[in-house]
Amino acid sequence: MHVDLNVCILIAVVCAVVAGVICFFLGSQHRKKTAEYTIGSAEQEAKRIVSDAIKSAEAKKKEAILEGKDEIHRQRTESERELNERRKEVQRQERRIQQKEETLDKKMEGLEVKEEALNAKHKQAEERLAEAETLKKSQFDVLERISGFTLEQAKDYLLNNLDNELTHEKAVKLMEFEQQTREEAEKSAREIISTAIQRCAADHVAEATISVVPLPNDEMKGRIIGREGRNIRAIETMTGVDLIIDDTPEAITLSCFEPVRREVARIALEHLIADGRIHPARIEETIEKARREVDTTIKQEGERAVLEAGINGIHPELVKLLGRLRYRTSYGQNVLNHSLEVSYLAGMMASELGIDPAIARRAGLLHDIGKALDHEIEGSHVDIGVEVARKFKENEAVIHAIQAHHGDVEAKSIAACLVQAADAISAARPGARRENVENYVKRLEKLEEVASSFDGVERSFAIQAGREIRIMVKPEAVSDDDMTLLARQICKKIESDLEYPGQIKVNIIRESRAIEYAK
Repeated sequence: MHVDLNVCILIAVVCAVVAGVICFFLGSQHRKKTAEYTIGSAEQEAKRIVSDAIKSAEAKKKEAILEGKDEIHRQRTESERELNERRKEVQRQERRIQQKEETLDKKMEGLEVKEEALNAKHKQAEERLAEAETLKKSQFDVLERISGFTLEQAKDYLLNNLDNELTHEKAVKLMEFEQQTREEAEKSAREIISTAIQRCAADHVAEATISVVPLPNDEMKGRIIGREGRNIRAIETMTGVDLIIDDTPEAITLSCFEPVRREVARIALEHLIADGRIHPARIEETIEKARREVDTTIKQEGERAVLEAGINGIHPELVKLLGRLRYRTSYGQNVLNHSLEVSYLAGMMASELGIDPAIARRAGLLHDIGKALDHEIEGSHVDIGVEVARKFKENEAVIHAIQAHHGDVEAKSIAACLVQAADAISAARPGARRENVENYVKRLEKLEEVASSFDGVERSFAIQAGREIRIMVKPEAVSDDDMTLLARQICKKIESDLEYPGQIKVNIIRESRAIEYAK
């Protein structure tokens, strides 16, 4: 039973395999026939497509040939038309050239006629020119006989007349220009300076070279002199000051050209009088104490000056030198007060001109710094001031202003010019300075000497305390036109050779006189 089942299964499997093989064979035959049919259809389609393409190409070829023939015909037509137009244009150009040639021929004929006429006129002009030269020469001969001048003499005469006329015109123009410039400059400068002076109203008191120490009684004079004069000798030896004890009641005079030493002696003497113990040991102690007090005062005065001028960043040694100016005088004017006033004036004028006033104030305060050392070091106070300012690394603009404030070098900055002006204003203010009679007389004599050194000057007089020089000129040597030039030359000479406060007016007078006697 079991065996039959297996046989049945085997038979079924064999049948299934046989059926599958038969189906595969039948399917392959069917696919082959289908493929052959498809290939045959494709070949027919391809032949049809090729046939259509050939027909289409033949049609397009014919169309292209026709279009090409049409384009060739069109271009040939345009070329012929363009060629015809160019031929016509060439013909027109030829006709125009022929016309121009005809016109040029006519013009050449006209030019030839004109050239002949011009040559004739040129020849005629040459003949007339020769005739004119002959006539001119004969006229010159006649003029030379009449005037008595040769040609060269006549030229010199005319040139001299022209030179005189030009000198007159030059003098007139120069005078007009100077007058206009002076009026404008004086107006502007007067406004600036007057404004600065009004804002800086300072009192001036001339400093003296002596100090007077009051005494409680005349008996104190004997105590100051001491036994056999030992006290007064000790004071004079230690301070370098002369004590003048005379009949002046209850007073002793201290005389010394050095204000610092005089101030030390004054303070020491006042302390000794107040203390009452006057002997050489006490004198030495008191004088040393007075020196320290004066040094402190010098430092305080320098700091006060810097503070009042509104300046900062000044080297401490320069501050001390400024304090020493408190005890320096110039023509009786206190140098520190003068420096402060110059600083104020320069700063205010700088503000009026619209420039930075700081440099101007700084330069004005330090412009006379050399006077603090001019007794200890050789050289002018300008050179010493420049050296000291450069040593302590001061601003170059300030150094230049110090160097130029007396005109030793040319002022190249506005600040330097303002310091010059402020220095002159402060020095020239009435009561600011005093001069001894000898220096005053020498200055006036030198002023008259400079004025009299010019040709044509007959006499000169310095008047108005040297503020004006009045000059009498010889009328036969100096003309009215030359007076303007002479005044300018004298001003230049005075500015270069003399030192003076303020300004000097040069007044030239020319007087012509005719004298005859009736008999």
